Amino acid sequence: MPEDLGAQVRSELFKRKMSQKELAEMVGISNAYLSDIDEVKQMRERNELNLQTIKIYSVPLGGSN
Repeated sequence: MPEDLGAQVRSELFKRKMSQKELAEMVGISNAYLSDIDEVKQMRERNELNLQTIKIYSVPLGGSN
């Protein structure tokens, strides 16, 4: 499985001895916005994993009948 974008960015920042804040300034966005982008991506990945787990175990969705 390929490494996710967030991990690649963190790895490059570490290699370059650069902070996330410095990267945000370089690309013209706020550090908070850069963090939000990564957090949204992580939430999507967790939601996808949860959905896959529900499908695997046939957990019913919705209320009781």
